[in-house]
Amino acid sequence: MKSGNGGTVIPPPPPPPAQGVGPADCVGGTADGYPCNAINLAKNIPLADFGAGSGNDIWGWTDPTDGTEYALMGLNNGTAFVRISDPQNPVIVGRLPTNTVAASWRDIKVYQNHAYIVADNAGAHGMQVFDLTRLRGVTNNTSFTADTIYTDIGSAHNVVINEASGFAYIVGASTCSGGLHMVDISTPTSPTFVACHSADGYTHDGQCVNYTGPDADYAGAEICFNANEDTLDIVDVSVKAATVSVSSSIYPNVEYTHQAWLDDTQRFLIVGDELDETRRGGNTRTLVFDVSNLDAPVLLYAHLGTTTASDHNAYIVGNKIYQSNYRAGLQVLEFTNLATDTLVQTASFDTVPDNDDPEHDGVWSNYPFFPSGTIVLSDTNKGLFVLTPE
Repeated sequence: MKSGNGGTVIPPPPPPPAQGVGPADCVGGTADGYPCNAINLAKNIPLADFGAGSGNDIWGWTDPTDGTEYALMGLNNGTAFVRISDPQNPVIVGRLPTNTVAASWRDIKVYQNHAYIVADNAGAHGMQVFDLTRLRGVTNNTSFTADTIYTDIGSAHNVVINEASGFAYIVGASTCSGGLHMVDISTPTSPTFVACHSADGYTHDGQCVNYTGPDADYAGAEICFNANEDTLDIVDVSVKAATVSVSSSIYPNVEYTHQAWLDDTQRFLIVGDELDETRRGGNTRTLVFDVSNLDAPVLLYAHLGTTTASDHNAYIVGNKIYQSNYRAGLQVLEFTNLATDTLVQTASFDTVPDNDDPEHDGVWSNYPFFPSGTIVLSDTNKGLFVLTPE
């Protein structure tokens, strides 16, 4: 592991005004030409304003001192920080350049006011650690350096963080057979390797939590729910030196088990398969599992969406699922009880008006966790979208 100097270089001139569109209310099913339902366009910042060629992941940070909200936008050549507390007038605060080369895959998570950033197919990139409090008061599109570079990995596809335990789980790296590379981040700028969980092979993405769900056998344990390409794997990581593979589940017509997310009760888990629409046809499929028995998850049903778009990342807030469905954009599904298929699409914002084909460009991800209700999207070709639900 090596540390950066934590400083900044001489900033470039402020960026030109955003050349995208917005603000525009969703009226008659469109907002400045983008198909929509119950979601307004506050602003779109195009990739050109970031000096980037493509976009990828997105996450968010809310400053605990004053509630200022920031979008953390993944780019092929780095990460952009955008202040969005005034959604219609977002400010590009600055950028953290890639640690090595440009990469199509970048992933960002936040713990204790620090961003943790990995990149795939990017050589010896490592994991960048950046103190987000350095964004306070900055307005001039500063070029930042990382506070720390964690170098026990090179490239990695994703980083999963359990904020309750202070651990990061780097996945899809060349270490640990691509499985869980477990890092203690309780001291945010001093990440320390602890152990591997490699028994289940490559992990693409996941969610790790301090378990409070209905399975009494695992009360208080730290559990990871992993999307492992062709299986859903559940792992007890409470004891890092002696992790336990709890279960491995398959489902019909598996093509690429991409991502998984729990509901608030930790009884239900939604799973997205990124390639089933592309290879098998049909409408966007959302798999819903009952995981009340962690040793034996049960697939309850596969909900079919309104378009044929491929699904990517999805998150649950309350009784709403926020899905990033590439060419169909953001689709919001509401439910009354996940035990049965009560999912209904109640809101949407489509950044690719031309078609909903099952390709892999368009909306890569979304972040729906801001206290204000603002939602941010990352589009592979069109940059950052700042949205406000009606």
